[in-house]
Amino acid sequence: QVQLAESGGGSAQSGGSLRLSCRASGDTVDRYCMGWFRQVPGRERELVAVIDKDGYKVYDDSVKGRFRISRDNAQATFYLQMNNLKSDDTAMYFCAASTAITMCTTGRGSGYWGPGTQVTVSS
Repeated sequence: QVQLAESGGGSAQSGGSLRLSCRASGDTVDRYCMGWFRQVPGRERELVAVIDKDGYKVYDDSVKGRFRISRDNAQATFYLQMNNLKSDDTAMYFCAASTAITMCTTGRGSGYWGPGTQVTVSS
């Protein structure tokens, strides 16, 4: 059983930066992929970025060039560096981890979720 806990959310001005962290406990993470998702009320959860167990990364077009996903297996922690933030980035951000890449890219299937951290960007 893996527990995930996000941190690093908060408020930022448009153009500013935040770094989200997702700390895993309960298992080593080297065989897990991890995805960052976000959701605003009334809309479906959407994938922001995913990193697989080998470090291959995929980003949603809306964050390419601004966000960077990374992992530190020794610290069992995944990161999402968010630069040049926009008001459209305002959402609740969730991390998800799984040994199945489809779960990390779709949010569906067997895996683990953190409780989420709120990001609010003001213009």
